[in-house]
Amino acid sequence: MDSLRGKLLIAGPTLLDPNFRRTVILITEHTEDGAMGLVLNRPSTSTVSEAVPDLDWLAEPGAALMVGGPVAPTGVIVLAEWNDPAQAIVLVEPDLGFVPGDLEDTDAVATAVRRARVFAGHAGWGPGQLEGELEEDAWIIEPPRRDEVFTEDPDGLWAAVLKRKGRRFALLSTMPLDPSLN
Repeated sequence: MDSLRGKLLIAGPTLLDPNFRRTVILITEHTEDGAMGLVLNRPSTSTVSEAVPDLDWLAEPGAALMVGGPVAPTGVIVLAEWNDPAQAIVLVEPDLGFVPGDLEDTDAVATAVRRARVFAGHAGWGPGQLEGELEEDAWIIEPPRRDEVFTEDPDGLWAAVLKRKGRRFALLSTMPLDPSLN
């Protein structure tokens, strides 16, 4: 399978795991050794300034700390859109990548970053695991739009991406959380 790095995974209707139900995930790495991604539509109840005050300067004022996934939930990952991608520790796309964890020159990074989002934890898959879930139609693959990666409406992201995809996916976006109550 080709790498899904830089693509969105949209949870399909059969994916009922509470960690991933109705999530939109940006795949940040995908090799034969497994995959890693960040859930884009799970804001926590804490702000970045409350949870990680040392990174408050990177986030928009009052920005929520995002729940990136169930793996390493106390680990912090900062995804940024870069003016100077050479400052990123790893790039997902030519100007989208991770802020280094050991920031020595915060002024240089502040100048190099256009916008950033702070995540607690991430999503991860072992070798072949994501491919198996794709074969079971648990995920729908879609190229991202940058405004989706940094959405201001995380609660509406799942439906918005499905509507954008069109046809049967637009219909799926209107499905109630529990169709049996319909």
